[in-house]
Amino acid sequence: MKTHIVRARSAAADFPRTEHLATRIAEVAADPVEVTAEVSAMIVNRIIDNAAVAAAALLRRPVTNARAQALAQPDARSGATVFGLLTQRRVSPEWAAWANGVAVRELDFHDTFLAAEYSHPGDNIPPILAVAQHTGRGGAALIRGLATGYEIQIDLVRGICLHEYKIDHVAHLGPSAAAGIGTLLGLDTETIYQAIGQALHTTTATRQSRKGEISSWKAYAPAFAGKMAVEAVDRAMRGEGAPAPIWEGADGVIAWLLGGPEAEYQVPLPSPGEAKRAILDSYTKEHSAEYQSQAPIDLARRMRARIGDLDQIATIVLHTSHHTHVVIGTGSGDPQKFDPHASRETLDHSVPFIFAVALQDGGWHHERSYAPERARRADTVALWRKISTVEDPEWTRRYHATDPNQKAFGARAVVTLKSGETIVDELAVADAHPLGARPFTREQYIAKFRTLAEGVIEPAEQDRFLDAVQRTPELAPGELDQLTFTVSPEVMGRAPRVREGIF
Repeated sequence: MKTHIVRARSAAADFPRTEHLATRIAEVAADPVEVTAEVSAMIVNRIIDNAAVAAAALLRRPVTNARAQALAQPDARSGATVFGLLTQRRVSPEWAAWANGVAVRELDFHDTFLAAEYSHPGDNIPPILAVAQHTGRGGAALIRGLATGYEIQIDLVRGICLHEYKIDHVAHLGPSAAAGIGTLLGLDTETIYQAIGQALHTTTATRQSRKGEISSWKAYAPAFAGKMAVEAVDRAMRGEGAPAPIWEGADGVIAWLLGGPEAEYQVPLPSPGEAKRAILDSYTKEHSAEYQSQAPIDLARRMRARIGDLDQIATIVLHTSHHTHVVIGTGSGDPQKFDPHASRETLDHSVPFIFAVALQDGGWHHERSYAPERARRADTVALWRKISTVEDPEWTRRYHATDPNQKAFGARAVVTLKSGETIVDELAVADAHPLGARPFTREQYIAKFRTLAEGVIEPAEQDRFLDAVQRTPELAPGELDQLTFTVSPEVMGRAPRVREGIF
């Protein structure tokens, strides 16, 4: 890996395009390096993972609305598939990316990478797969495109913090998806450069979507970024340019949206000929909740028996990292995180709520744990309001550690009983983490798919999809329509009625 120093430049500075970060990323995307077998296998795992969480979310209102919008945009040529529908029912690729992106993101249940910034790199899959289907590419090209998408987003996340300046994390997704599509299509460096610039310019927004009262836009934001990436590549292929230098310009992202003219960022990228392996540093979720609550859920599950009668709890303090404290903890200052009537999206970002329910139930469920009647249960509300978070510098240090054996996203729980007795335990990483008690392998990804697909996808269709996806690297051009799933009209009929819009 080579580390690139990125900073703002004055309008008069001699700053050749060869040194722009967008050029460096485009060069990585255009590098025809082979994908390793280990990376290819992990990409297959994540395609399974995305389909699993999309199946579980298929009948929810935001997903239904996104699908209805996509279906109002038929494609004049081949198009791409939409989760749940027959493969013959195609829409234009940017709208397939939109519909499938919302389905994947709705339950906050797919893969994650945390470093200087947050990310869900599996959000790259819907736009890159949609373009692959539309353009008749095969499995090998798809794998190469996805390896790039993961690599670029994760490398940007390692080097550039967005949330410090209240910019939403999908600002790293637009460029990564554009770069991945560039690799998929075998585009030249110049075209990918222009697409990256356009994608970043159109997908930079504030992170209010994840603050206070969180709405369904949390799921739509990455789908929008993927859709914009598809459109950016299309325009760049037609010869249209982008604002430049997009990151380093005098009126660019760093100067005005991030650290300002004096800020300096270090972005690692693969050297020429170096394999793209970043996906191997990411991890998926066992529980449908914000990633920094994964270890606390497992910790609550472990502590439950030791605590015994939960009514005897006086207080619970979770000692954790700065990020967990201020994003999903009491350090956020958001009263909504203690509101029993809050939206599912808000509860998903409340570790006091999540820890309370996990303690009471001994586990977590993607629907039952968020049910309104569950959140409003009197004993749950009482326990929930006894829980707070504090920042611990050691957990913050471990959050930022570059050594995988040191990096951690957990917490230390100090439970004080009414008697004055304290019960203390801690967990550094979730059980499903590669270094956790029960790391996810192909077997667990398939089990997650089977569990979430139950009652939605017929068993025979589950079998067909799993067989096809595990053969992704060998799928021939035109066969990528196999990487979706269909459901019966009866199941689709259970989707909520949606209001009419413009389309």
